Amino acid sequence: MFGMIRNALFGTTENDVVYEEREYDGGKFATVELTGKPFDEALREAVLKLLKYVGGSNEQGAGMGMTAPVCTTVFPGDDGSLQQKVKVLLRIPSQFQASPPLPSDESIQIEDREGMAVYSTHFGGYAKEVDYVNYAAKLSSTLGNEATYHKDLYFCNGYDPPMKPYGRRNEVWLLKK
Repeated sequence: MFGMIRNALFGTTENDVVYEEREYDGGKFATVELTGKPFDEALREAVLKLLKYVGGSNEQGAGMGMTAPVCTTVFPGDDGSLQQKVKVLLRIPSQFQASPPLPSDESIQIEDREGMAVYSTHFGGYAKEVDYVNYAAKLSSTLGNEATYHKDLYFCNGYDPPMKPYGRRNEVWLLKK
């Protein structure tokens, strides 16, 4: 919130982005972890697996419906580029939180995750690795030394189905310490 107020009052520079602080509740998430593949390829593969799971490829054959965002944990290298390791998360819908169906695909895990606080910024378009890396760098630069957050990981989030051509929402979250 302070960031939004500061940005509104004092403006931003070319490298600054508007951001906000948010808190997210914990809960059960379906996750897929992939290594050894470039970000965009790994993300596509993991999302397809998760879509099949929520679409009914589970022990109950239950179509659970989609939640948003699709949240991807990434691990930046020293130079800011992403390591070839991602963990893609999809929150289990509320009606299945107490007892989520077991996935048919063994690469999908169900995790109970704690709540978290983040610094968040958003941007539009069809996001690729380069976009997330750029916005993470801009957010980090905008925060400067006023904020403490984890530098060994961050989250890349997509809210929209692939067939939505306009008004797309993507976000980068830096996890507060």
